[in-house]
Amino acid sequence: MRRGDTALPVSLNRDSGVPLAVQLADALRESAASGHLRGGDRLPSTRALADRLGVSRTVTSAAYEQLHAEGWILGKHGSGTYVTTSPPAARPERRSVVAADETPNNLVVLTPGVPWAEGLDRAAWRRAWRAAADTPPATYLSRSGFAEYRAVIAEHLLRHRGLDVGTESVLATAGTTAAVVELASSVLRPGDLVAVEEPGYQRAVQAFRRAGMRVLPVPLDAEGLRAEVLPEGVRAVYCSPAHQYPMGCRMSASRRVELVERARAGKFLVIEDDYDGELRYDVAPLPLLASLAPDVVVHLGTTSKILTPTLGAGWMVAPPSVTTAVLDYRELIGTRPSPAGQRVLVELARHGDLGRHLRRLRRELSERRSMLVGVFRQTGIPVLGDDAGAHLVVPLGSAEDERARLMAGRHRGLLLDGLGRHFARVPTAFGVAVGYAGCSRESLRESLRVLVELLRARPR
Repeated sequence: MRRGDTALPVSLNRDSGVPLAVQLADALRESAASGHLRGGDRLPSTRALADRLGVSRTVTSAAYEQLHAEGWILGKHGSGTYVTTSPPAARPERRSVVAADETPNNLVVLTPGVPWAEGLDRAAWRRAWRAAADTPPATYLSRSGFAEYRAVIAEHLLRHRGLDVGTESVLATAGTTAAVVELASSVLRPGDLVAVEEPGYQRAVQAFRRAGMRVLPVPLDAEGLRAEVLPEGVRAVYCSPAHQYPMGCRMSASRRVELVERARAGKFLVIEDDYDGELRYDVAPLPLLASLAPDVVVHLGTTSKILTPTLGAGWMVAPPSVTTAVLDYRELIGTRPSPAGQRVLVELARHGDLGRHLRRLRRELSERRSMLVGVFRQTGIPVLGDDAGAHLVVPLGSAEDERARLMAGRHRGLLLDGLGRHFARVPTAFGVAVGYAGCSRESLRESLRVLVELLRARPR
């Protein structure tokens, strides 16, 4: 087939399972989209095109009818058939999807927030998935999550966090950040003032900002978020009191009482992100804010840090007004928590595998932390953070020093994290946050020598 002196690439494969009319319509459409055909170009008649391609006129007529219905061509009585659409000035380039957060295979991951997935009992893991798959497919998903899952979470909170709630008080979520998005979209309103820890969890910060909230970073000290500097008019305070992310401190008992008293007086919500709350090694954890003030605290937890992000499962315990708002929001936009992760967690709990894993997890991470802290202190490297969680912090003096250590670590095969990126405003503290859960113990031990060299070296 020719247009003037320009050959148009139309190739029909009679051995293909795709009908010839569909192949022809696709070829002509692609020619128009790519610029081989332009608006105003005249096409051959269906009979002439059928003769050139060696097909029946039924094929070419069907292809033209399809393109006419889509608006690509237009038939003019007594004149012929013409292309109506010119190609866009610049066609978008098709690119393969590459996850920006994929970790290079040659790096040992020593960043916070990565779970000890290697420690999961593979036999228990497979058994839980098989049992979850035996559950009949659902025709309707509850907005609040499966009752069995919420019962497991209620038992988990009572046993491991000292929070006594019933199944009816627990909402399933897709994780902590997803829960923050739901709260920002259902309970809070654009323009509301939300206080956050500084430094703190920047994904929560971005969730609030994207929902139109005004974010107020509040400084920390060794006792956690400084409640006394909260201004009037705050609608919510987001914090991680059990093991502050990323500084690793614990909110003191007096600071907790002060925060919930201010919340009641100021009529604002406290959003408690229980980051690493199950991972305490020195003493029993302090009572949850949700235990102190269930009327003003929204408690958030996740399986991503104690098990694996594969499950995509978390939970929320909140005052009834908040719960109702979140459920209404889910009904409005049609979202539900992922059912598969809930089913798997139920099976892990049913056979006692969840409890066994948590006991092994605490023991393993406690030993890893002791190993790191012991070596660091012997070599004169200062360490910040409570004896808890899955990371510690080595303070540094400047942003340049922090960047140099991170870059040097990457060159030597270690993926580390810096404090600077955890500030919503201009960073005022610098250092390296060393996670010790995301790699094998052997890799961690082998990395110690390089870690000590990197963290002891004087900045250039």
